[in-house]
Amino acid sequence: MLRILDARTGEPVAAAPTRRGLTRIEAHASGLDPTALRVLLTADLLVRALEIGGTPVWATLSAPRDQAELRSAATTLAIRPFEDGRDLATGLGEAQAVHVLAEGDRAPGAGTLLTVAPVLWPGQAHPGGRPPLAALLSSPTALRLALLSVPRSEPVRLDAGVLDEAGRRLAHWRRAVAGWARHPSRPVPDHVRARLRAAWEDDLDLPAVLRVLRDVESAPDLPDGARFETCAHADRLLALDLTRDIGSLS
Repeated sequence: MLRILDARTGEPVAAAPTRRGLTRIEAHASGLDPTALRVLLTADLLVRALEIGGTPVWATLSAPRDQAELRSAATTLAIRPFEDGRDLATGLGEAQAVHVLAEGDRAPGAGTLLTVAPVLWPGQAHPGGRPPLAALLSSPTALRLALLSVPRSEPVRLDAGVLDEAGRRLAHWRRAVAGWARHPSRPVPDHVRARLRAAWEDDLDLPAVLRVLRDVESAPDLPDGARFETCAHADRLLALDLTRDIGSLS
């Protein structure tokens, strides 16, 4: 069962108290900036993790301004669409709702709170004070990997070097997955599947999920077909398009 840290109480709680009951995930974005994108990404990961576990999810976005721009940036970052939070129905109680928002933002009156630390982009702001989202989104999957690599409760410090390194790691993994795809398929080993699930069900610990993939890559006794299936399985959550280069190797 996926458990998350409720910022209201400081205690871990079930993300979906009623198993397989419809759960509302509401992302709250207070502006058009990298931290807002991290909030939307965290909500997207929560939706994906719950759906993998069989829980139906209703994802909504609450933003006082820049909704169209936020949605466009989110799509570029492989974040799935959110419905408009202003169209909420009254039938779904707050006991089955999780609100995702940036640290320090005003919290809704009820429901579980999942808070997200800020994204810092030193020295890179427009005169109006907004970081250059277009620059960050020029390599969207590398940006997604860079954000996934830091625990949600810790600030992410981005610069060109961090994004370049994330891009190199992503390219390496895609080449490796394309090579493993040439071998006969093998199932994801039970102990690897259990490690992946334990990681993302522990407060969405995405850095731990990435560590599992690194261990799978270097495990000496694992068939390449199982490495491929493991990466494909984990990518249902990560959405890093790890299988993109299949068939491109000569």
